This record gives sequence, structure tokens and C-alpha cells, in this order.
Amino acid sequence: MYFHRCGRVLAGAGGRRAVCESKRGMTERAAQPGIRAARGARILGYGACALAGTLWGTGFYFGRLALNEMSVEHMVLYRFLFASLGVAPAALRNRPRFTPAEMRTLLLAAAFGIPIQFLLQFHGLALTTVSHASLMVGAMPVLLAAAAALFAGERLDWMGWVALSGSTVGAALVVLGGSHATTGNETPSLAGDLLVILSLITALAWVLLSKKLMRTHSPVEVSAYTILTGTAMLAAVVMGPQWLAPITHQKVDPLPFAHVSRTAWIALAIGGLLCTATTTFLWNWGIHHVPASRGGVFLNIEPALGSLLGVELLGERLGPYAWLGGALIIGAAVVLTTRGHEEPEIILE
Repeated sequence: MYFHRCGRVLAGAGGRRAVCESKRGMTERAAQPGIRAARGARILGYGACALAGTLWGTGFYFGRLALNEMSVEHMVLYRFLFASLGVAPAALRNRPRFTPAEMRTLLLAAAFGIPIQFLLQFHGLALTTVSHASLMVGAMPVLLAAAAALFAGERLDWMGWVALSGSTVGAALVVLGGSHATTGNETPSLAGDLLVILSLITALAWVLLSKKLMRTHSPVEVSAYTILTGTAMLAAVVMGPQWLAPITHQKVDPLPFAHVSRTAWIALAIGGLLCTATTTFLWNWGIHHVPASRGGVFLNIEPALGSLLGVELLGERLGPYAWLGGALIIGAAVVLTTRGHEEPEIILE
């Protein structure tokens, strides 16, 4: 039996094999643009995560500059008012319809991600140093790995458990190492370091809830509406006592404005527009295109850069135990975010 394929006469089993090979080649060539596009998206995704980690690494430094002139509550509120200005155009262009269940998830993500996380984090920073706070943030990728084991049924191998244990020991060394290592202007404290750790746990809830929302909505939509909703909650918390002052007859300090220096305003604007709005867009877009377990390695830029800024620009000093603890935290995060090839499905129900 003879038949004609691709301008050639092919016979029998050999002909069928040639046709299959020809079809396979055509399929592979047709898939090439898709493969190249996926590879390009992954590269851009990793780049977005890396840039987000770099900008986050400067957040504590700019926050400290503003805290020199105002309270934690006022500093965080100003920062997110600037962030809201940054995301407002995206929110106006993208008007998603959230289901009641999605709205509840959005409200939880906004509450955990903004008023709860940042008030805890910067109250901790007010009691410790930029270097210490930054090194404690290095535990975030490890917390993500632990959450994967708890919520997604991912099993950690012996190396994973060793890394988790090393990170825990590292956090303890950073805390204990700070009790004897004072800096030029600030002194590390156990209370401040623990508040930063507590803020990381609330940040973990924000990450998981945001990832759940991004199953049905774009990263831009989730980022913009989370920031706007969280800023409204933050304003209610910070300004609530002032709004109720006519009723409660309590004396409440107004928002600082006239006596805030140009340095503080610049720090607030950079903290809001770059370290908050831009990083949220970059991070959510990045983990939408690459596995979060892989992109998480770029979170290690934050503690490394943050501690460096604290030492070099603010005159802080880290004790030897704190340096060792920071190395353990970052090393554990690198191990956990570079091992494995599949991203677990993480869902909060």
C-alpha cells in the first residue's frame, strides 16, 4: 500500500513512521513561539521578584528617617496615603467584580497586609534597629515553606527540616546577640524583634490570601484594591480617636504636617510609592508568572540590603552572634527556596 505525504511517496510502516516524525516536527515548531513566550515570562517574573526584594530592602531605612519626626501610626498612614496615590490610576482602569466570598478574602488580605502587619512591624522597628529588623525579615521564605507544609500537605525532606531548624536558631541568635550590641542611636530589644517576627506571620496570611484572589483576578487588580482597602482601614484605626474626640472629650494629637522636614516627606513618598505600591505590583506580578517557592529566594535581598543600610548609613553595629544568626536565616531561606521543582498549591479556606 502506497500513499503520498509531504510531497513524497512513503510506503508501509516506514512511511507511517516518517509521517509521525514529520507531524512531531511540525508540532514542535508550532510550539516554539509559546515556549519562548513562557520562558520570557519566567525571566521577567524572576526580575520582578528581584526588583521587589531590592526595593523592600530599603523600606526600614526610609521608615526610620520618618520615625525620627512622628509616631508609628502617623508614619504608616502617610506612607500608605502615598501608596494609594500610586495605585489609584490602576484601580480606576481596572474595576473587577468581586463575589461575596472574594470580597471577604479581600477584606482579610487588606486587614492582615496593611494595618495589622505594618503597625506591628514599625512598632517593632521603633524598639529595635534597622539591621535587626531586616535580618528578622529573612525568616519570611522559611515561614512560606512551613505554610506550604501545613496548608498544602507538602512534605519537607530532612534537608528542609534542617533548614527550618537553622532559621529558628538564627532568629534566636539575632535576638540574643542584640542584647549586648548597642548602636550609635538605637539599642536592639527583644520586644522589638518579636514584634517584627509577629508582623511576618500576618504578612504570610496576606501572601496566601492574595495568591488565592489571583486565581480569578489579575495581580494589578488584587494589588490596587488591597492597598486602597487596607489604607481605608488604617485611616479608621489611626484617625478614629481624633474623629471621636468631640464625643469622648479626649485630647488627641493631630496629624503632623507643618513641622515635618523635607527629608521626612521624601522618605515617606519613597516608602509609599516605591517600597509599597511598586513592590506590591512587582511581587504579585512576579509570583503570578513563576512559582512562589522559587521567587521567594529574592526575598533574601531584603534582609541583606536592609542590614547593610543600617550599618553603613545609620551607624548601627551588629554583634557576632547577630551576624551568625543572620547568615543562618538567609542560608536556610536559600536552601528552602531553591530545592524542589514543583510549587505546592497553597490555599486558605
